[in-house]
Amino acid sequence: MGGGFQFIDIILFALVAAFLILRLRSVLGRRDGHQGPAQDPFRSQPQKEAPEKDVVRLPERGESAPLPADIASATPQGGLTQIKIADARFEEKEFLSGAKVAFEMILTAYVAGDVASLKPLLSPEVFANFSSSIADRAAAGETLETTLVGIQKAEIEDATMVGRMAHISVRFTSEQVTVTRDGAGKIVDGDPDRVATVSDVWTFARDTRSPDPNWTLVATGSSE
Repeated sequence: MGGGFQFIDIILFALVAAFLILRLRSVLGRRDGHQGPAQDPFRSQPQKEAPEKDVVRLPERGESAPLPADIASATPQGGLTQIKIADARFEEKEFLSGAKVAFEMILTAYVAGDVASLKPLLSPEVFANFSSSIADRAAAGETLETTLVGIQKAEIEDATMVGRMAHISVRFTSEQVTVTRDGAGKIVDGDPDRVATVSDVWTFARDTRSPDPNWTLVATGSSE
């Protein structure tokens, strides 16, 4: 009698074990030889190597290196990328905001003949040209009156790295009223009632390794 109960217990245990095995197989699945190797979630997966021609090698910080010609010459963005590599602090929007302030300061100082204010903002060559023009104006007994009505647009037209020096050319589109008067106050050029739209291209430069964040005006050009 006791042996019969033991036999029944063995059968029940076997049925329970079989049931558990089937449940585990249905939940976890089983490998049939067609799956790929098991993935280790803590192991980085191998990346496909890009063709060598598609790789733009980044130089060491503070160094400048030319980008591929098809990138660097297509838009100013190639030059801006080089500048950002050389100076991680560079921000395009911040630069343009500062360039507009510099445009107004330089224009105002030039009109007033304020060479002391101009000197730290200009390269030696540009300062020499501005100073000479101011001196010629004073020698002729003329005064210049320019009212900057507003800057309609300031956009980067070109950007390059030359060694450690960053150069950015900005086209300013502004509205100005300009009048030149002689010693007697008579108008010799310009019209006080005419607002002219003026297009200026100014190039600023900065040593990207210098702790001084200020840019210097190194070239000017204008066309109406």
